[in-house]
Formats: sequence, C-alpha cells, structure tokens
Amino acid sequence: MSIRNKYEGELNSVFDKLIIMCRHVESSIEKSIVSLTSRDRELAKAIIRDDKNIDNLEHEIEGDCLRILLMEHPVAGDFREVSATLKMITDLERIADQAADISEITFQFGDEKFIKEPTRITEMAKLAIAMVKDSVLSLINRDLDLARSLDKRDDKVDAVFQTVKYELVDLIQKNGNTADQAILFMMIAKYLERIADHAVNIGEWVEYAITGHHKVG
Repeated sequence: MSIRNKYEGELNSVFDKLIIMCRHVESSIEKSIVSLTSRDRELAKAIIRDDKNIDNLEHEIEGDCLRILLMEHPVAGDFREVSATLKMITDLERIADQAADISEITFQFGDEKFIKEPTRITEMAKLAIAMVKDSVLSLINRDLDLARSLDKRDDKVDAVFQTVKYELVDLIQKNGNTADQAILFMMIAKYLERIADHAVNIGEWVEYAITGHHKVG
C-alpha cells in the first residue's frame, strides 16, 4: 500500500468516526427537546449519560488525528483537513454538553404546567440540528458552499431567539409568577443559539481545510 493510500484510508476512518459522533450529537439535541416537551425525565437522564460516550468518541478521534499528524507527515492540504477535524470535534463535544445542559434544565420544571408551549424552542432546535448535520457533511463532501451557507442560516436561529426573548419578557410583564419558568425557557433558547454558533464555527474550519483561509472573530 502506498503512503498516500494509507493516509487516505486513515483519514476516511477518522471521517467515519466523525459521522458517528455527529449522529450522537444530533440525537442528543433532538432528544433533549423531546424530553422537555414530553416531560420525560428518564430520557433526560439517558441524554446526560450518553454525553460520556460522546466524550469518548472525541478522545478517540483526537488520538487518531494526532497519530496521522505524527506518523504520516501530511502535506499542507492534508494537514489542514486533520487540523480542522481536531477543531471540529471540540465544537461537537461542546454542542453535546449543551444538549445535556438542556436535559438538566428539564428537571427544574417539575410537574408544573408550562407557561406557554415551547413551539419556538422546537423550531430553534430543528434549525440547529440541521446546521450541525450540514456542518459535518460539508467537510466530508468538501462542500465549500454548504459550509459558507451556515453563517446565513445562523441569522434565522438568532431571529427566532429574539422572538423567544420578546415573548418571554411579555409574559413576565403580564404575570410576574411566570418569571421562574421564563428564565428556564430563556436558558434553553440560549443553549440552542450557542449550538448554532458552534455549527458556524465548524463551517469556518471546513473553509480553512478547503481554502487555507480561516475567518478571525
């Protein structure tokens, strides 16, 4: 086997694990919202437990990437791909942490009736999940246009976040007793907004892997 074929085989193995990690992360976000809307505490506990599996995947991929960098002496373009992957798994791990944080907040609602149905929260989650999925696909498929599209899509998530904020403030102004739940919903919306930001970060690292250019700030 040539050195080039060996490198490509090892990189494809890394990408396979990256896809598995991404699917776990997508599932964690989706299930965290299901656990919220259905008041399923057992599901929330399962998401928190699964966070350790995602951490383990991150460490495994990190080790594989470092091994490639040390043993295969990749050329500039290859080096960028591996370096970008190392950055991406950090963002994915943080996304998983935020999904677990949402699940932990679920417990704080107790058995009280929601002050409003979390329709906007569900909308934000769907947008964020799609962004996370496409951010990883953009690397696997070397799709620069898809990577660059994430920034614009983040604007939509931010717009829904602003709507959530205004609706919650309005509820508190009309009835101060809604404040405790409003704060919890606001925290969840903020985590979803951050998840979308991490997807944008991944897209920027994909652009770096493909072009050698990375946005600053």
